[in-house]
Amino acid sequence: MRVLGNFAGLLRNENMKIYRRVRTYIMGAILVGLVLMISIMWAAFGGMDVSMWDVVFLESSILFFLVTIFTVVVAAGVVAEEFTSGTIKLLLIRPWSRSKILLAKYIAVVAFALSLAVLLFISSIVVNWLIFDLFNSVHAEPTFPMMEGMSAMGYLLQYYGLTLITTVMTVTLAFMLSTVFRSSGLAIGFALFLLLVVNNVVMLLAALQYKWVDYLLFVHLNLTQYLNDIPIREGMSLGFSLAVLAGYYVLFMALTWYVFNKRDVAA
Repeated sequence: MRVLGNFAGLLRNENMKIYRRVRTYIMGAILVGLVLMISIMWAAFGGMDVSMWDVVFLESSILFFLVTIFTVVVAAGVVAEEFTSGTIKLLLIRPWSRSKILLAKYIAVVAFALSLAVLLFISSIVVNWLIFDLFNSVHAEPTFPMMEGMSAMGYLLQYYGLTLITTVMTVTLAFMLSTVFRSSGLAIGFALFLLLVVNNVVMLLAALQYKWVDYLLFVHLNLTQYLNDIPIREGMSLGFSLAVLAGYYVLFMALTWYVFNKRDVAA
């Protein structure tokens, strides 16, 4: 129990570093503000004869990108900034192992991603329910593609779950780069490159008729392709994609832990 209590204190300390910063609340405000702006613009220029779920899905598909970017920024800094400021030495003289310190940082980052996703989910549903459903006499059916027999809420929950896995993979990569190279700029830059450049050419990679393409990380990052049973490569399945991502995840985490535990912080 004492070990758990000590780790809980360490985890609380890492969360305080995240939630005491003004930028954290600016990120949340940007998400909610964009939800409001998109909904109001849709109501003003697109009309009210639409299902609230269509607007919710549009906002989620656009703004989850920001959830990933914001979390990458936090992940890139939690380790690199400790080395840059020299506070890593103060952490390591405490009665905590390096593994516990790194684990607490990682859990805090993943929890931050989850909190942003929940904020986006709740704000988009509440805002669009108030604008398009509560006082609207026309209750249109959602038009985005769903599997037969699936409710809009069920589809949205699955969409969030699969997209959150992609976010965790991207954030874990940024966390690894931040730890290995002690550079938040490199971690953020590479993650942005992955999201903005590589993901846009993934269809070209998927078209290559080589077996090794099936094991590339980038081909499996878009898990929402399985919601409508339209994989980008023939024969791919959700289970196979999750297995490939799990392999990369173990690799990223093992490299992160190895480097952090072996690194000399005396300089």
